[in-house]
Amino acid sequence: MTPTSLVVVLAALAAVAYWLGRSRSLATVGGARGIRNLHSLPSYYGALTAVWCAIPALLVLILWVSFQEPIIMRLVVSHLPPETQALNSSELGLMLNDVRNVAAGHVAPTAVRQEVRSAAEEYIELRRIARLALTALALAVGIIGIIISRGRISPELRARNAVERFIEWFLIGCSLIAVLTTIGIIASVAFEAMRFFSKIPWYEFLFGLHWSPQTAIRADQVGSSGAFGAVPLFWGTIMISGIAMLIAVPVGLFSAIYLAEYAHRSFRAWTKPFIEVLAGVPTVVYGFFAALTVGPALRGWGEAIGLDVSSESALAAGLVMGIMIIPFVSSLADDMITAVPQSLRDGAYALGATRSETIRQIVLRAALPGIVGGVLLAISRAIGETMIVVMAAGLGANLTANPLEAVTTVTVQIVTLLVGDQEFDSPKTLAAFALGLVLFIVTLGLNILALHIVKKYREQYE
Repeated sequence: MTPTSLVVVLAALAAVAYWLGRSRSLATVGGARGIRNLHSLPSYYGALTAVWCAIPALLVLILWVSFQEPIIMRLVVSHLPPETQALNSSELGLMLNDVRNVAAGHVAPTAVRQEVRSAAEEYIELRRIARLALTALALAVGIIGIIISRGRISPELRARNAVERFIEWFLIGCSLIAVLTTIGIIASVAFEAMRFFSKIPWYEFLFGLHWSPQTAIRADQVGSSGAFGAVPLFWGTIMISGIAMLIAVPVGLFSAIYLAEYAHRSFRAWTKPFIEVLAGVPTVVYGFFAALTVGPALRGWGEAIGLDVSSESALAAGLVMGIMIIPFVSSLADDMITAVPQSLRDGAYALGATRSETIRQIVLRAALPGIVGGVLLAISRAIGETMIVVMAAGLGANLTANPLEAVTTVTVQIVTLLVGDQEFDSPKTLAAFALGLVLFIVTLGLNILALHIVKKYREQYE
């Protein structure tokens, strides 16, 4: 039985355990009439029985699946001929890969050597035995859990407390998974970045003006060992993000003001979801729109007035990215504006203020912390965008202030450096992790700043 099938069987067994536990709790008090004598509701007794059935069995399943493959491969290697076992780790790994391919049916047995065929047959047999043993052990553990937990059921058993304690520990485990995953990502990126900085000075990376991670063929060429000055990447990211925010912030904020303060309810009811649809459009679609429509249109308009506009430019990418970010700014600003109490507006009207004066002097000032926080989060979204820049702004690391020329960003270079088969010991590949670390620090700083602004200047209304 495969692990997936076994999970389904264990789920069915847990359902049976729930029914057995519930019925057992009612039987101990003489049926439904004696339910008042139970410490907890019958459903808690059933849930407790199901937990003791499913959780130990699932733990056995997870541990078995985690260690099954290495153990089986060790057994297969131990039965190989001595001369095969004496191979180095790389050659032995290639052979074991052939064994897995033959066992999976990806390679015909006649296309490999005899020892590989024999090892594949043994591998298949060991996996079959392991699956049978796993099925028997998991089901046995589940059944034993049902028997033990059902035997402990009594009117005095605090089943509700036990079930709620399990739920609490389960929620703590989920929280720890999120926290540990974040820590693991940070640690892995930081470790590889430190390897990069051990080969390339950090000041050259942060303040260098030339980016050419490719290694030249001849030693007398410029950048023969690679040029890793990331300032052009940082500037390209800032330029494109700045253009995007120049589009997204005014349009998003003004649309939020109109929908929250001026629009009729029926108009707002269908307009706001329609705007938010833009947030659900895949970024590759925006990239196609920028590359096939906006870029050529800008080039045509530029030629019409005598400007030299590149077919891939920071302006094209920034404009389309700004359109993509409008829903983020608009939705967050709308929520902040509508959260302002109506009593503040009524007070301004009572003092003789017009609607526009009330919005400028009262509503926007009260909602400003949330609006600023939303804008900073939108900036983080713009900095992390990749697909639009790849398709509309190009890959050239140009240090220029002209938005009509092609530039590139940090995220695009990360993708470029890690595409294809790469050696993770070269500065070229490790540079991607250094860029990722800088990007992570910048976006984290923006998020912290947004939360600080919201927390510091937020006003509580009753």
